[in-house]
Amino acid sequence: MAAGGDHGSPDSYRSPLASRYASPEMCFVFSDRYKFRTWRQLWLWLAEAEQTLGLPITDEQIQEMKSNLDNIDFKMAAEEEERLRHDVMAHVHTFGHCCPQAAGIIHLGATSCYVGDNTDLIILRNALDLLLPKLARVISRLADFAKERASLPTLGFTHFQPAQLTTVGKRCCLWIQDLCMDLQNLKRVRDDLRFRGVKGTTGTQASFLQLFEGDDHKVEQLDKMVTDKAGFKRAFIITGQTYTRKVDIEVLSVLASLGASVHKICTDIRLLANLKEMEEPFEKQQIGSSAMPYKRNPMRSERCCSLARHLMTLVMDPLQTASVQWFERTLDDSANRRICLAEAFLTADTILNTLQNISEGLVVYPKVIERRIRQELPFMATENIIMAMVKAGGSRQDCHEKIRVLSQQAASVVKQEGGDNDLIERIQADAYFSPIHSQLDRLLDPSSFTGRASQQVQRFLEEEVYPLLKPYESVMKVSF
Repeated sequence: MAAGGDHGSPDSYRSPLASRYASPEMCFVFSDRYKFRTWRQLWLWLAEAEQTLGLPITDEQIQEMKSNLDNIDFKMAAEEEERLRHDVMAHVHTFGHCCPQAAGIIHLGATSCYVGDNTDLIILRNALDLLLPKLARVISRLADFAKERASLPTLGFTHFQPAQLTTVGKRCCLWIQDLCMDLQNLKRVRDDLRFRGVKGTTGTQASFLQLFEGDDHKVEQLDKMVTDKAGFKRAFIITGQTYTRKVDIEVLSVLASLGASVHKICTDIRLLANLKEMEEPFEKQQIGSSAMPYKRNPMRSERCCSLARHLMTLVMDPLQTASVQWFERTLDDSANRRICLAEAFLTADTILNTLQNISEGLVVYPKVIERRIRQELPFMATENIIMAMVKAGGSRQDCHEKIRVLSQQAASVVKQEGGDNDLIERIQADAYFSPIHSQLDRLLDPSSFTGRASQQVQRFLEEEVYPLLKPYESVMKVSF
């Protein structure tokens, strides 16, 4: 607030996270209005608790504060901050200006971190509450996709080279499993959040002990009452001036891990789009390229990857901040945290909103998948063909040599001539393999190469995914 341009003007920089990408609800949680309104709420809660515990605060003062929680003069606050060079005291004066009766008891006994840190914790909690159902919704959409395609064979890749077959649904479950871990971690971090509470300048509660004339019990009651009013089950017993910045590490680590999951998923989708096996939604009027009108670029997945990289890097900020907090506190955390905490949540919000859009409109092209399987399956089926020949009375070694020679000839057609894999045609044309010619269709059935993939999908969804999503049924309006 102390400096900067007109952020609503096209002549001034504004973060694309707020202006272009993140949802209105997430932007509001990190807005100045929400922040400073929460400061006032915290001052009200403190005054109410202090009055209850016997300090000379009147009902009229309390009512005056209640009536002016939303009456924030941002212009006056900015002018006060420019004059005082202190954001909290600027808002103490601004709140006091519209609450003349209560002005003398606002911020009584507190330090700046009473409103600053406690507000940050409230914001972190509420921002996590926004992300959790969004992530659950993405998992739900992908679970529907996986269930529908649990038995659809597709070529597996290791090292991005053809490997044994899997199914489209099973591959999707790899994505879902990572996101389920993220959902559990987000919920854990949210539930583990503790309030800073009412601790004073260095965490000793000395100012409040003085206010209550050495009554230790009342100071503890004050801390608990304000913590309860803020909706937290627990507060830190030990703090310096701030809550430990390790909390920020834990929160942003989980968000960075989510970023890694989304990057992997969307990279897979981008690669599959290149193979023309799968595509993200593409609008009727959407333009893929200004120069190449035929292009159907996976721009949503590319956006997710781009932003996920940013999200993954942000955890370095709280790691370094926590490491250099001298003794009870240093102020070199402040400017950094204003940026990294908000950006992490706005970025996570954006990639989840975008991934939901992708997951609700994924398009699969079975015929393309089938053609790629036909190109690779003959090589994979050679072991089955050898076993069938042995059962028909042939020699395993003789058959192996025959298959080796024919396979190399077929590979030469594919690699040197750019032709299709004709190994099966060569086997059909070779009289040596006549005892099993009638079995070749069965031996080359793709579904016989996918193992237990479809059963794994069903079990995974029923035993792990749906129970995890159950608490979010009301938000998503579905039943698991």
